[in-house]
Amino acid sequence: MDKRQPLRGACVLGQSGGPTAVINASAYGVIRAALDEPAITAVYGADHGITGVLNDILYDMGQEDPEELELLLHTPSSELGSCRYKLADPEKDDSDYRRILEIFRKYDIRYFFYNGGNDSMDTCSKISRYMNSVGYECRVMGVPKTIDNDLYGTDHCPGYGSAARYIATSVAEVNRDNRVYPTGSVCIMEIMGRHAGWLTAAAALAGECGEAPDLIYLPERPFDRERFLKDVADVYNRKNSCLVAVSEGVRYADGTFVSEAKESSTDGFGHAQLGGLAAILADMVRRELGCKVRGIELSLLQRAGAHLASGTDVAEAYAAGRFAVESAVAGVTDKMVGFVRDEEDGKYVCRYVLLPLETVANAEKKVPGEWITPEGNGVTEDFIRYALPLVAGENDRKQIGGLPRFARLKKIRAVPAGKES
Repeated sequence: MDKRQPLRGACVLGQSGGPTAVINASAYGVIRAALDEPAITAVYGADHGITGVLNDILYDMGQEDPEELELLLHTPSSELGSCRYKLADPEKDDSDYRRILEIFRKYDIRYFFYNGGNDSMDTCSKISRYMNSVGYECRVMGVPKTIDNDLYGTDHCPGYGSAARYIATSVAEVNRDNRVYPTGSVCIMEIMGRHAGWLTAAAALAGECGEAPDLIYLPERPFDRERFLKDVADVYNRKNSCLVAVSEGVRYADGTFVSEAKESSTDGFGHAQLGGLAAILADMVRRELGCKVRGIELSLLQRAGAHLASGTDVAEAYAAGRFAVESAVAGVTDKMVGFVRDEEDGKYVCRYVLLPLETVANAEKKVPGEWITPEGNGVTEDFIRYALPLVAGENDRKQIGGLPRFARLKKIRAVPAGKES
């Protein structure tokens, strides 16, 4: 078939990996655009990502109430359910792919949209490669998602701006609380990011309201225990308080995660200190300075905080979903939607482009070294200028009695198309 001509058939959308505050906004962009597209004969949602396809659990999005679907714009987490299922290379083991092809033929699926991060783009690339190898025409598109902001090739990712806003707001609020009492206090905030420090760097945005953390440590730089303790002591002795933002993935120079390394000291019974990174660092500081220390782990809160989702993030996430559908119908396949930063009349704007899946899959984008201070305990103004537009804008989420009204989908099982191809 000429790929410039509309390809008739159904589409399926899956969500994969860790949720975000706006992943459902991208899902709504895909669903709404697909329902409005004459060439797409049915719109399905896969239960728990690619595992829903493998298990033949698909939902008919065309039977959902339009008003409920629209509420996806401000509903956190993955409404269709997520998974972390890694497909084997099709050249080594094609059993999963033969099952996927069976389901695609059963429902006449000709469009596959996968909403996720690095591993999800790997899934897209493998499925696209297999479908090409067996001659089954199916247009495969990746819709980006990750609070970690580490997808290669795109200026930023849907989900990052909202998580960054939540982190910066939380840091600002905790910083004020940390200075309430005349007795000295150190607070260590552990923020997500195993390999890339974009989320922890966002703590610096609290400085825009005068509440920047004193110290910021990212996994892009080796963690030096003695330097860290000296940094904290210097700030504490000068201010009688200290607020630290640190990535969960900071590592020593030998590559060992600080959160997994055994401390040389033990408790009174000879037991090694256990706990998350914030608890480990808090114990270090407590023994060194002998002051009040509190460790805080933001954990799931930073990726589920739809009440602080940025208007920019919601709009761009939705637009990414629509752009994926429009591009696929126009004949594009084997691509991921990417973002390009631009300006109009001196104001930030986002452009949407298409990136080859094979160049995105399993690659990571780190915080540029020049955006980290020479001391390795902060970020520069270049990062601030980069991140500020992404956390801007309010969202108009629906509320009932002051509490959020999330989407409540009926999730009606799909009926097979009854057509073999």
